[in-house]
Amino acid sequence: MDNSIYDIGIVGGGLAGLTLAIQCADAGYRVVLFEKEQYPFHRVCGEYISFESFNFLQSLGIPVSTMQLPVIKKLEISDIKGRMYSFPLPLGGFGISRYLLDNLLYQTALDKGVNVFTGNKVSGISYNNDQFLIDHAGGTATVTVAAGAFGKRSNIDVKMNRRFIIDKPDKLNNYIGVKYHVKYHQPADTIALHNFDQGYCGISKIEDDQYCLCYLTTAHHLKQSGNSIQTMQEKVLFQNPQLKKIFTTATFVQQQPVTISQISFHKKQQVEQHLLMIGDTAGMIPPLCGNGMSMAMHASKIAFGCIRQLMDGHITRNQMELLYEREWKRQFEKRLWVGRTVQRMFGSTSSILFLKTMKVLPFVASQVIRQTHGTPF
Repeated sequence: MDNSIYDIGIVGGGLAGLTLAIQCADAGYRVVLFEKEQYPFHRVCGEYISFESFNFLQSLGIPVSTMQLPVIKKLEISDIKGRMYSFPLPLGGFGISRYLLDNLLYQTALDKGVNVFTGNKVSGISYNNDQFLIDHAGGTATVTVAAGAFGKRSNIDVKMNRRFIIDKPDKLNNYIGVKYHVKYHQPADTIALHNFDQGYCGISKIEDDQYCLCYLTTAHHLKQSGNSIQTMQEKVLFQNPQLKKIFTTATFVQQQPVTISQISFHKKQQVEQHLLMIGDTAGMIPPLCGNGMSMAMHASKIAFGCIRQLMDGHITRNQMELLYEREWKRQFEKRLWVGRTVQRMFGSTSSILFLKTMKVLPFVASQVIRQTHGTPF
């Protein structure tokens, strides 16, 4: 049984949770992290990282500069009819799978002394007398500061009765995500986004000469297809000839995709019951915000800065929570708004006019793309 006392407790071992754990360990704090899965494993994710987080990953000990990862500089988008439009990516990015990156971060966290409990589901988090109790399969951990990095939807969200959990299904909270790794012929420096009815699909190169093929659509489509992903792809995605070509000519590395359901794009609180929320736990990041992976890692850096001020005695817990919420919104609120606005134009006939406008007015296209990407942190 683990009934240890820690400075920092993190629930969830994705990009936000792992990068926060490493920063806290580097600062000399006793850190515990809980992840319900066993590394390495696949996650639903677009697996494109903008260069804004390149130096940050290097600083944590992830040797991205020597890994010969594909560098992505161009964006191609097709409307629902399959007509293609090309745009430069001013900042650009690189491709790497979550299977590889999360495992590298996990090994780094272990090397730096983080106590990581894998295959361990947290059953409850409570706050009392200025400390948290984290109940998990191995016991109860006592921590001074707790962070929630448990992703898009979890049992903890349900137990905390968070607002987006109790909202009725609507156009913002009933999405599904599907991801494959494939072998395909597409320029390595290009990320492509293809529209289809009520959804869009991205494809870009990752390591080992593979491509990440990932799409987002409504649960309604899946239900109308008899809950068959294959049927839905043939009935819905194949209406875009670009997607039909990809799905019928690519070699699928895994026949069964990684999936996630009940994705909500409703706004979330960044602090709830004194728990700092980071990554998708703080607000689901629409793929068209440019780069959810970088945003999750950037949020961990913001959280670490606030936590350090508390642990050093410079601010109170209440001040830390207010500071984190303010800094999170300053960095991401506008970017999320732009992403949601662009997303409304995708997956419908609106994409046709939107992309034609972007093509005719390249300055507008450049500004939209810049607004969905951050700056190096």
